[in-house]
Amino acid sequence: VQLQASGGGSFQAGGSLRLSCAASGRISTINRLGWYRRAPGKERELVALITDGGFTNYTDSVKGRFTISRDNAKNTVYLQIDSLRPEDTAVYRCRADISTTTRYRSWFWGQGTQVTVSS
Repeated sequence: VQLQASGGGSFQAGGSLRLSCAASGRISTINRLGWYRRAPGKERELVALITDGGFTNYTDSVKGRFTISRDNAKNTVYLQIDSLRPEDTAVYRCRADISTTTRYRSWFWGQGTQVTVSS
């Protein structure tokens, strides 16, 4: 199983972006998937989570601006970020709880994608 994150780059404050986390391999179900970020000099934090039932949860600081969604047919989870702020600058990574077709279940990390927001 591999997770491929994409969509990062340099953006202006007030703009929007969409990050993608695509899972590949012998995947049966993406049970849960979370987006994490680590800003310079700060601890990594979980910013958004989505379950296989579509339940979503967000850390308070991003509520109303971040939207997590999933496309089960593509084994992909998205993170839409609107009204970008300089404090959104961070390395974003996805982490997924995946059940495989070989009845193995574990958490997997994707690689990071850098998001830089300038004012």
